Amino acid sequence: MKKLLVVIAFTSAFSAFSQSKILPADIQIKTAVLAAPEMYRDAATVLGYNAEGKLVTLREGTNKLICLADDPNKEGISVACYGAELEPFMARGRELEAAGKSNPEKQEVRKQEIEAGTLKMPKEPSMVYVLAAEDKDLNTETGELENSRIRYVLYKPYMTGESTGLPTKPQAPGMPWLMDAGTHRSHIMISPARK
Repeated sequence: MKKLLVVIAFTSAFSAFSQSKILPADIQIKTAVLAAPEMYRDAATVLGYNAEGKLVTLREGTNKLICLADDPNKEGISVACYGAELEPFMARGRELEAAGKSNPEKQEVRKQEIEAGTLKMPKEPSMVYVLAAEDKDLNTETGELENSRIRYVLYKPYMTGESTGLPTKPQAPGMPWLMDAGTHRSHIMISPARK
């Protein structure tokens, strides 16, 4: 009985701690859209976290870009924006993670579903913008973010080094390369060199 009470107390304390880290919706929105090109920010849909820590739509957008607010339960700041055509792939990944699947398990399930045609992937290349920083670089009252770094990711299934002319491993700072070549999750990585 004592062990059960300790577990309940720990779970409650962790839940309260997580919820205390959840930023107001306006700050989540302001921070999330920093990953997007300026021309798309005001009309992007933004997904973020409600007071219970559940991922919800914080703002309905009018363009085809979806921005994802920082997960308050993970170290550091990481926000991302991507084309709406990628949302089924991204949403399925979140579902599988919530179900306790490991990264290799998530990849295998999505691979099978893509090959079966039950999980749709974009026919054209689809962009993902990922902006990262350290926790200390975010002003949680204003949503201002300093010292951030951006990564560009261009998804298209089954791209190969041969078909794109890209190396399949990093070669030089800032040089594009193809990750997961020849697979359902092949994507071009572009990480600008740090100054």
